[in-house]
Amino acid sequence: MSSVNKAILIGNAGRDTEVRHLASGMAVANVSIATSSYRKDKQSGERVEETQWHRVTFYDKLAEIAGEYVKKGTKIYVEGTIKYGTYTDKDGVEKNTTDIIANQMTLLSSRDQQGGGSGQPEQRRQAPQQRSQGAAPRQQQQRASNGFDDMEDDIPF
Repeated sequence: MSSVNKAILIGNAGRDTEVRHLASGMAVANVSIATSSYRKDKQSGERVEETQWHRVTFYDKLAEIAGEYVKKGTKIYVEGTIKYGTYTDKDGVEKNTTDIIANQMTLLSSRDQQGGGSGQPEQRRQAPQQRSQGAAPRQQQQRASNGFDDMEDDIPF
């Protein structure tokens, strides 16, 4: 049996996306996403919000899209994999890191909520290596069809 490494987040960007380019020309973008959950405090009975911060990394075309559209406060849906790592800081102390390497993203905020634009939510964006080559024409055909074109007129019930 194979294994699964998948993370799904819906949250708000804590800052504008930072985009840089590697020596190879590949775009890399980083953003922090906040997710919140609520619980009831046992002693006071009050509702308490708990916020978790997630470091998300985008590559290639998805990085460019994130850099253009993901600004502080933008609500986004991200799918990706979890990557653990370590690094040594300037004081020589080894630190652990946890990143989400995104391969899909959907903007859930409208452009108006992001600071201007059409007001229409963005469509789901997928990393180029995950796209199938025949997907775009098939999607256009599905949009043109009302979904009933291939049904027969004889309904058996």
